[in-house]
Amino acid sequence: MTWLVAGLGNPGPQYAWTRHNVGFMAADELARRAGGRFSAPRGMHADVVTTRIGSAGIGAPGGQGLLVVKPRTFMNDSGRAIGPLADYRRIGADRVIVVHDELDLDPGRMRLKRGGGDNGHNGLKSVRAHLGTGEFTRVRIGIGRPPGHQGGADYVLGRFPKSERDALAVIVAEAADAVEAIIISGLSAAQNRYNS
Repeated sequence: MTWLVAGLGNPGPQYAWTRHNVGFMAADELARRAGGRFSAPRGMHADVVTTRIGSAGIGAPGGQGLLVVKPRTFMNDSGRAIGPLADYRRIGADRVIVVHDELDLDPGRMRLKRGGGDNGHNGLKSVRAHLGTGEFTRVRIGIGRPPGHQGGADYVLGRFPKSERDALAVIVAEAADAVEAIIISGLSAAQNRYNS
C-alpha cells in the first residue's frame, strides 16, 4: 500500500518563505529525511519524491510506499496535481495527507484531523473537488490571522519575517514528524501527541 503526502504551496522562488508555503516546507523536510530529490512524473502537474516508510521511519527499506508531493500548480488549483496522481497510483483519500497553512491557528500551533470543511482555503477546496471527497487527513500549521486591516491574501502571500524563522523551522519539523506518526502509528495516536 502507498501513501500520498502533499504539501500545499505556490511554485516559484517569489513564493519561498511565504506563509502560504508552509506545506511545501514540510514536504521539503520529508524529502530531505528520505534522501530523495523531487522530479516531475510524465503527464503529472507535480514534483514527487518516491520513497518508503516503516517503523524505522521515512526512507528506511521495507514498510509502505510513500509519495511526497509538491503541486506544480498554483495553490488554488492544487487538486489538479493531487487528484490525478492519486488516481494513477490507486491511492484512496484515506491514504492522502495534505499539509497546509491555517489562519485559525496561532503561529507555532498545529492540528491533525480527518475530513471537515475547507474553511475558505482554496487549496483544500480544489483537493476536495478533485478527490471527490473531503475525507483526507490534514496537517494544519498555524500562521495566525492578519494584523489590523491587512487582507487575507496579502497576509498569506507575505514572507515570514526573519525573527520568526527559527520557530518556523521547529513547527515544520514537527509537521514532518506528525506525518510520519500518522502513517506509522495511526491518526488517533498522532493527534494525542501533536495536537496543540
